[in-house]
Amino acid sequence: MDTIVKQTDETTVSIINRLKSVEGHVRGIERMVENGEYCIDIVNQVLAVQRALHKVNSIVLNRHLHTCVTTALRSDDPAERERVIGEIMSIFEATGKL
Repeated sequence: MDTIVKQTDETTVSIINRLKSVEGHVRGIERMVENGEYCIDIVNQVLAVQRALHKVNSIVLNRHLHTCVTTALRSDDPAERERVIGEIMSIFEATGKL
């Protein structure tokens, strides 16, 4: 159990650090816009932020699958299993990955 808690803590720190980096990156893009920098340079920076956020989503989803979903699927409560399966399906549908 301590390994799961430690891993979750490390994952949380990683997520927060990545989000802080994205936040700084977005501020940099804002300055680029204010300074009238070349549009393609701005677009490239926005794409970099989108990739970084995609990575954050991936980490969060991975943690969710290995903790919450695993626990729910092992549960004796069929309604709980169906609930988490529905959540995962919603994510797939929202991202167009179905």
